[in-house]
Amino acid sequence: MFERCLYFNVNALARAVNRIWDEAFAVFELSPSHAYLLRLVLASPGLTPKQISQELKLEKSTVTRFLNALQDRGLLRRRKVISDAREQAIYPTRKAEKIATDLEHKGDQLYQKMVGSIGKSSMTALVRQMRDIEKNI
Repeated sequence: MFERCLYFNVNALARAVNRIWDEAFAVFELSPSHAYLLRLVLASPGLTPKQISQELKLEKSTVTRFLNALQDRGLLRRRKVISDAREQAIYPTRKAEKIATDLEHKGDQLYQKMVGSIGKSSMTALVRQMRDIEKNI
């Protein structure tokens, strides 16, 4: 009945993936979204909330909530941007830097788990297709 239903199938896949990712990042007491935002800032310190929202494809208000939560946990800090005092740059704290390698390792483990489940070429093609479709919808 739902073979042609993009909505149903995308959401069914998202629920399955969310269960796996939720369990994986629970060891850090982070949601997958918080963990990926933190990984992004660890990889590129000094990003602005606008840049983070563009990279993660999240609304700026959602990013602000995530940043607040991560700052409250002592994982991120904000600094005013010298060229524009209204803008903030986001930096990891030492506490975040201490778990950076473990976060990256967890991301690698999840990738390998998916490659093991569906194959590398299928994984690569699926992610590329999903990104292309999202741009075109």
